[in-house]
Amino acid sequence: MNKVKMRFDEINTELTAQEMQELEAAEQKVPALDDESPAMTWEQLMQFKRINKGNRTKPTISLRISPATLNKAKQYGKGYTGLLSRLLDLAINDEELVRRCL
Repeated sequence: MNKVKMRFDEINTELTAQEMQELEAAEQKVPALDDESPAMTWEQLMQFKRINKGNRTKPTISLRISPATLNKAKQYGKGYTGLLSRLLDLAINDEELVRRCL
C-alpha cells in the first residue's frame, strides 16, 4: 500500500460541513497526556526524521545570514539547513512578517 501525501487545502472541498466542524473542533483540543503517551522532550522530538525524500528538486541558493542566526540554527544539529528552509517557507507566506522585514 502506498501512502498519499496531501495538504489540507487540497482535500477540504471533499469534506462535508460536519467533517469540517469536527476537524476544526479537534484542532482546538489540548492533547491528553498519560503514561502511554507522555509529553516528549525537545531532544526526543529532534530524533524524528523527515520522510520527504521524494522532493529533492529544491534549487540551491546562497544567502547571507547573521552569525548569531547561523549559530542558533546549528544548535539543532544535523539538518539545520532543512530547518532554515522550512522556516523561510513559512515566513515568506506570512504577509505581515514580510512587511515587517522590508
